[in-house]
Amino acid sequence: MTNDDTAIRPFRVSVPDSDLADLRDRLDRVRWTEPAPNAGYGVDVDDLRRLVEHWRSGFDWRAQEARINEHPQFTTTIDGQTIHFLHVRSPESGATPLILTHGWPGSVVEFLDLIGPLTDPAAHGGDPADAFHLVIPSLPGFGFSGPTTEAGWGSTRTAAAWAELMARLGYERYGAHGNDAGSMISPRLAAYAGERVLGVHVTQVFSFPSGDPAEFAGMSEQDMAQMQQLQWFMASKFSFNQLHSQQPQTLAHALADSPVGLLGWNLQLMDDDAMGGRRLDDDFVLTNTAIYWLTNTGGSSIRFYREDANADTAPAEPSTFPLGLAGFAGDFSGVRTFAERDHTNIVQWNLYDARGGHYAAHLEPELMVADIRGFFRPLRPTGKNSTTHDVRGTEEASR
Repeated sequence: MTNDDTAIRPFRVSVPDSDLADLRDRLDRVRWTEPAPNAGYGVDVDDLRRLVEHWRSGFDWRAQEARINEHPQFTTTIDGQTIHFLHVRSPESGATPLILTHGWPGSVVEFLDLIGPLTDPAAHGGDPADAFHLVIPSLPGFGFSGPTTEAGWGSTRTAAAWAELMARLGYERYGAHGNDAGSMISPRLAAYAGERVLGVHVTQVFSFPSGDPAEFAGMSEQDMAQMQQLQWFMASKFSFNQLHSQQPQTLAHALADSPVGLLGWNLQLMDDDAMGGRRLDDDFVLTNTAIYWLTNTGGSSIRFYREDANADTAPAEPSTFPLGLAGFAGDFSGVRTFAERDHTNIVQWNLYDARGGHYAAHLEPELMVADIRGFFRPLRPTGKNSTTHDVRGTEEASR
C-alpha cells in the first residue's frame, strides 16, 4: 500500500476463533509468580489471578466486539501507517466535529459511553445545539491501527496524522479532546493545524516546573495538591515510563508472548492504586488488554514513549488556542501556575476532586459530557457546519 493511498475503507472488528482459542490455551497454562513479601512491589498477584480467572471463565469478548461494532468504523493510510477510527456523525446537521484521542494502556473503548450523548444530545435530555460529529482514532501502533513499522510515531507525527485525517473527512474546523497521551497530542494538533482547531479540551495539562524555585512562591493549595500527586506518581509509578522510553523492544517480547504478562504490565495504570482508590470494572480492564493482545500491539504501543523521549516536542512559545481542563480524582490533572506559563488562553479549569479517575470518560461519562459541552459551547463556529463535502457519501462510496 502506498503512502498516497487516501481511501477510506469500512472496518469491523472480527477476531478469528483460532485467535481466541489460542488465548484460552495460554490463560489455562499460566505460570504464576510468587507473592511479594508486602505491598508496594507492584501489581499484586492475587489481583491478577482474580482478573485472569474472569478472563478465562466470565469475560465475553464477542459481546465487547459487538459493542464496538455498533459504531461505524473505518481505516485509512496516513504517512504510510494504517489508522483505524470510529466516525459517528450526529443526526444534527449543524453538529461540530470533535476528535477524541486516548492514551496508553487505553483504547477507543474508553470513549464509547460518550458517543450517544455527544452525537445525539436531544435523545439524551440535552440541547441539539450541543451536538458533535465524532472521530475516535486508535493511536498509531495501538489496537486496530496495528503495529507501527517505522520510527517517529510520537505525539508530533500523530498530531500531523490527525490533521490529515480530519481534512480527509472533510472537516474544515473542529475541536479536540484527549486523555493521557491524548492530552499531549491534542495541543500539538492545535499547534499544527492552527485556526482549524476551535479549542482543546484535556484531562491533563503536562506543564512542569522549570527548576526555578521562585515558581513555587505563592502557589495555591490546589496547585500544591497537584504537585504532591505528581511527586507520588513519579516516585511510585513512573518506572514504566523509563523502560518504555529506553528499551521498549526488550519488554515487547514478553508482552507478545504472554497475555497474563501483558495484563500485569498494563494493570499498573489501571489498578486501584493508580486510580486513586477507584476500581475499574473488570470488563473494561480486560477489553482494553484483549485489544492489545489480539492485535499484537503491546510492544508497538509502548514505543510511543521512546519516540517522544527522543524528539524535541517542547513548544517554542506559549500557546494561544482556547484550552480547557477537566481534572478528576486520583489523577494528575495539572498545576495551573505552570499551565498558565505555557498556555495563554486557558478558558476552563474544572477539577472534580471527589469523582472520576484517570479513565473519567468511562467512569463518569455524564460529567465528562457536560464538561466537554460547556467548554465548546462558546467556541462553536457560526453557520450550518464545517464540512467541505458529504462525508457519509465518501464512506458509502468506499464500501
